[in-house]
Amino acid sequence: MLRARTSLLLASAAMLAVAGCTEQMGGLNDPNNPRRNTQQGALIGAGLGAIAGAALGNDAEERRANAAAGALIGGGAGALVGNELDKQAAELRNSVGNSQIDVRNTGDRLIVTLPQNILFATDSAQVSSSIQGDLRAVAGNLSQYPNQTIQVIGHTDNTGDASYNYDLSQRRAQSVSGILVANGVSSGRIQAIGRGEDQPVASNLTPEGRQQNRRVEIVILPNA
Repeated sequence: MLRARTSLLLASAAMLAVAGCTEQMGGLNDPNNPRRNTQQGALIGAGLGAIAGAALGNDAEERRANAAAGALIGGGAGALVGNELDKQAAELRNSVGNSQIDVRNTGDRLIVTLPQNILFATDSAQVSSSIQGDLRAVAGNLSQYPNQTIQVIGHTDNTGDASYNYDLSQRRAQSVSGILVANGVSSGRIQAIGRGEDQPVASNLTPEGRQQNRRVEIVILPNA
């Protein structure tokens, strides 16, 4: 128990040191900071590396050294991931033509959000022909980054029966996945997931909120 607590404290100290460095480089909370996601990736990687390093070693001094080394190695790897995601996000934004498609970099993944109104008719899982060109562009981008796992996640609002909504969201995720696969993305990289009404991003009490909740997300996860 004491060793685990010591390892956690050492990892926390290493993370704080890296966080201080990244804050000096530009500010993690500044949305206009062009290196924000790279720095977030560095911080996430440093934390994981510090935790792994702090768990190794026979005494406190050795664990402290391992935590620092783990933070440096993990931070460097995380920064590379964050930088590559920034690059990929910019490429995706330039390749899709529909302004309603949102590309967001969280620091450790990309989330491409496609609202239902540009993808499907009401109660349908057949992808609209007008959006298939953009999905082909997304597939082309994903093919350039083969070391990633792709989750295609369908979401609905809470109108109607929950089990029906779950099934509809699953079928919609599978339809979008099928287009990506048909345009060159390996099926082994893709997971089609239906969430139904379980993960809203807005209130279902208003028409505007329900519209935001009806969506498909393409989540792009770099492999470790």
